[in-house]
Amino acid sequence: MLYWALIFLIVALVAGVFGFGGIASASAGIAQILFFIFIVLFVVALIARAVRGRAP
Repeated sequence: MLYWALIFLIVALVAGVFGFGGIASASAGIAQILFFIFIVLFVVALIARAVRGRAP
């Protein structure tokens, strides 16, 4: 998921450089949403691992 967030961020930067404001803002918004979803899933995975303990 972090991979897709980075892809949309790169698309937003390239579109911004070439002057496509609508595409740039949409791609930046998608990248931001995917990044926050990734962060939430990462924190949930950390908590789940801490609760279950280490695997043998």
